[in-house]
Amino acid sequence: MTDLRHYDVIVSPSITEKSTLVSEQNQVVFNVAKGASKPEIKAAVEALFGVKVKAVNTLVRKGKIKRFRGFAGKQKDVKKAVVTLAEGQSIDISTGL
Repeated sequence: MTDLRHYDVIVSPSITEKSTLVSEQNQVVFNVAKGASKPEIKAAVEALFGVKVKAVNTLVRKGKIKRFRGFAGKQKDVKKAVVTLAEGQSIDISTGL
C-alpha cells in the first residue's frame, strides 16, 4: 500500500476517557474508514507510526437518532479500531504526524 492509502485508512485518533484508560494496557484507539480491514489497519499503523502491531480489534458504533429544533436526524456510523502494540512500543497521538 502507498502512503496516501495509509492516510485514507486511519481517519483520526479517538481521544476519549476509555481510550486513555486502555492506553495503559499498550493499546491505541483510532477512527478508521468504513471499508478498512484488519490487515489494512495494521499495515497503516505500522507504516505511519513506525511501531510493531500485535493485534487489531474493530467495532462499528451505530449512529444515534438525534432531534434538533423538532427535526429528527441521524448521526453517522463510526468504525473504530483498537490497536494493541507489541511490548516496548508506544504511540504519542497528542503530537501528530
